[in-house]
Order: sequence, then C-alpha cells, then structure tokens
Amino acid sequence: MDGNMTVTPAPQKMKFSGAITTKGYKALIANTLTEPKRQARFIAAITSAVGVNPALQDCEPRSIISGALLGESLGLSPSPQLGQYYLVPFKQKEKKDRFGNVTEPECSKATFIVGYKGMLQLAMRSGYYKKIVVLDIKAGELVGFDPLEETIDCVLIENPDEREAAPTVGYYAMFEYQNGFRKAIYWTKSKMMYHADRYSKAFSASEYERLMRGEIPKNELWKYSSFWYASFDDMAKKTMIRQLLSHWGMLSPEMMQAFEADDHAIRSEGTELLPEIDADLDDGIPGAPADDAEEGGGDEPGSVDIGSL
Repeated sequence: MDGNMTVTPAPQKMKFSGAITTKGYKALIANTLTEPKRQARFIAAITSAVGVNPALQDCEPRSIISGALLGESLGLSPSPQLGQYYLVPFKQKEKKDRFGNVTEPECSKATFIVGYKGMLQLAMRSGYYKKIVVLDIKAGELVGFDPLEETIDCVLIENPDEREAAPTVGYYAMFEYQNGFRKAIYWTKSKMMYHADRYSKAFSASEYERLMRGEIPKNELWKYSSFWYASFDDMAKKTMIRQLLSHWGMLSPEMMQAFEADDHAIRSEGTELLPEIDADLDDGIPGAPADDAEEGGGDEPGSVDIGSL
C-alpha cells in the first residue's frame, strides 16, 4: 500500500443546533410562525429538548421540526419534564423502487407522540368539560366500581409518599360536560396489561414482570426502553383518556388533530414504532377478535431516553 495514500474522512453530519439555524429551516419556521418572538422561543425550546436526548440528535432535522411545529400549533410544550408531547426517534429502513434502486436510505426520524398530560390540556381548553379525571388506583384503595351507575367508591391513601410507593391495581377515568352529562370507566391493571401486551409490538407482559422482579441483566436493559416498560402507569393513563374521549367525549379540532397524529404514527407503512402509541381503541377484552393493527413493517426502533417521562 502506498504510504502516501490519504483517506478522505466522511463528512460529519450537521448537528440539529446548527441545522435549525440554516436559512432553509429558518424560512420553514418563519412561514409557519409569523411572529419573530414566537419563532425565537420555538427554536430555543426545541433546541433544548433535542439537546438532552442523544437519540433525537441523530434524527433528520426536518422530522424533528415538523413534529415540533405540530406540537406548537396545539399549544403544547416540547419539554420532556412537562410530558405534554414527545418527539420519539425511530429507524426507517431504506426504501427501494421496483428495480431495486435505493430511493431513500436508512435513516432515523422523529415522530410526534402526544402524552396523557397533553391530552388533558387539550380537553380542558376545549371548553366542553367541566371536569376530567384520570387516576391510578393503589392497592387497598378500591372499595368497588359500579359499571351500571358508573360510580366508584375508594379511599385514597393520604400520605403522598406512601401512595406513590404502593402497587397499582387499576385505573379510573371520568369526565363531566358543562351540561352535567358524565361518563366513567375503570380498568384493572391485568386488563391494561393485556391491552399493552396485545397491541404494543415492543412490549411483553411476561418480560415486564421479569423487569419488575429485577431479573433483566444490566447489559440487556436497553431492550426495555419503550414507554410501556419505563412508565407503565403514564401509558395506562393515556390509554384510559383515549378510550374515554374517543368513545364518549366531544373532541375539539385540536384534540382530533392530536389523535390523528397518533393514529398516523401507528399506521405508518414500513415502520415499527415504539409502543407508547395505542395500536387500537378496542377495550382489550381477552378473546376479542384480532384486527389489522398488528400487521406492519419490521424496522428497528430507535433507542429513547425516557427516564423523565
């Protein structure tokens, strides 16, 4: 080999903090958010959110900005600490035409996922609801739930620390319209576990039990980065809100937009998304007929830092 041979290094990918300040992306943001102060606030907020998530930094900048602009249009914050919505990375396999030519290389993209706190925000802003509640029920709290009258009898643990440490046994959600109409539902944790196990491609109820017992080796914990594993109760609350509002609630245009974004992410052809998305709004009763929700591609989900969910 010629000792004088030099190897040209591959061009480095531009960081998101640099990409968002380029002329093209600034024009995209300016065309959507016309007020300069709002543009500056948006850029600062999304740059901060991406900066604390290494997985997002590898995503295509356009996908990040598109998802963040959707969140901005809904009046939701990108801050992971607030939990109103998340930009979730996933890997998309390369696409080829019928002749085998690569039309789009493999890449990481970010998709908009609304959180349960964002759903609550949008519901309350709609003005339709006088009251809306979603709550995890702890062991020893539930006296009974009457499905006919849709009334719950429970005695909540008063000490916040004790309540936080107590195991969850079920989930309750209800709303009351301004005109007095109300609707309430209650799911046991086993029913929620079945729902997650059935509709989430990256979740297994048996593996979740192993994780809770501490049986997963540390070098394999990266496999359990989905929201259902990392924050089961928060994902359960989101499921309860979707079940409640999609079947019996009134949806504002903003709520419908958020729901449609979730549904679009679920059904994106050729991708396998992370399981914080509800694959179906079926009530998850064991023995219910299967649907097409579990059909789809087999792309590798991107790793996500979701400890702050």
